[in-house]
Amino acid sequence: MAVRDILLYPDPILKKVAVPVDMPDPTVDELVQDLIDTMLDAGHSVGVAAPQIGDARRVVVVDVSHSNLGRDNNHGLLTMINPEVMERTGSKTMREGCMSVPDYTGNVTRAEDIVVGFIDRTCKPRVIECSGFEAVAIQHEIDHLDGMLFLDRVSSLKTDLFRRKKR
Repeated sequence: MAVRDILLYPDPILKKVAVPVDMPDPTVDELVQDLIDTMLDAGHSVGVAAPQIGDARRVVVVDVSHSNLGRDNNHGLLTMINPEVMERTGSKTMREGCMSVPDYTGNVTRAEDIVVGFIDRTCKPRVIECSGFEAVAIQHEIDHLDGMLFLDRVSSLKTDLFRRKKR
C-alpha cells in the first residue's frame, strides 16, 4: 500500500493511548500493510506501531527474523491487532532503539518471556509464547499503543541513554 512517515518524539500523538479496533474492520488491512511497508522500507526496523504513523488504533507489526538477535527464535512476521501481554516471566535488560527516537538508544529492562494474545490480519484470535529478542520487540511495540516510549522505561537518563552513532 504505502510507506508512511514515522512521527518523531516529542510529537504528542506518541504519548496518547491507542484505541482498540472493533473487528472486523475493513480498513485495518490497509493499515497493517502500511505498517509492514514502512517497517521494511526502514531496512533496520523489527517492528512498528500504528501511532508511530499517526493512526490511533491498537495495531502493531513485528518481525525479528532478519535480525541477528532474533533469527533463531521467532514467529516470523506478526500482524497484531489489539495485542495484550497476558503473562510475563523473567527479566532481561537490552539496548533498545526506536524509529521515533532516531538519535538515541537506551538500556531497558523487560520480561524475557511473554504470552501475548491478539487478533491476526485474517481476524483469527491467537495466543503465542515468545522469548528473548522477539518478546522484547513485542513489548516495545505494545508500549507505543499505551503512549509510552523506551525513554519512559530507561532507569537513568544519565547512565542508560546513549547518543546513536551516525550511519
